[in-house]
Amino acid sequence: MTERYLLVGLGNPGREYEDTRHNVGFRCVDAVARAYHLSFQPKKQSKAKIADGTIAGRRVLLAKPQAYMNLSGGTVQGLATFYKIPPAHILVIFDDLDLPLGTLRIRQKGGSGGHRGLTDIIQRLGTQDFPRIRFGIGRPPGRMDPAAFVLQRFSPAELDLVNAAVATTVEAVETWLRDGIDIAMNRYNGAVEGLPRRESAPDSTPDPAQPNE
Repeated sequence: MTERYLLVGLGNPGREYEDTRHNVGFRCVDAVARAYHLSFQPKKQSKAKIADGTIAGRRVLLAKPQAYMNLSGGTVQGLATFYKIPPAHILVIFDDLDLPLGTLRIRQKGGSGGHRGLTDIIQRLGTQDFPRIRFGIGRPPGRMDPAAFVLQRFSPAELDLVNAAVATTVEAVETWLRDGIDIAMNRYNGAVEGLPRRESAPDSTPDPAQPNE
């Protein structure tokens, strides 16, 4: 049986949350789907929109949980169990308030850092030993409530950097699948500057206001 990998982008369902900072995980998974010509199926599975395909020679399932951020673990556990995907083959992408905008931090394992979506995944899987990509969205200005900040959309001035970081995340996903997590960490951890490095198209996209603190 061909081994499967699971790529999960975190966000909140509903049009009112589209393109908000908290939904940057959805934005990244959508970009992966577009880059590799994968389509999300009309029917949900484990309360998630899913797309199935091949990236870098690996069979990959893309998932966008639709049960709100702080209940993401049920989707991940359900898909991992159904498809027999081990934690080492699960990559979760999510927003991080404590990283500057456009900064990526890839890790092989670790705690939740207070991110409630990741906390739920750790609890449901019973382990924190799975890869993740933290996507920096920056801190709220002044005394703004973090819960309000994460539900804001990116400003026009921020979008060039956000789009470059999303494109770099797509590269990092391919590298993880093809070369492993260590090479992905060495190559892509840090601030994204300018445009992504890819020069050609790839060969093969409860309470919702949960702040990351």
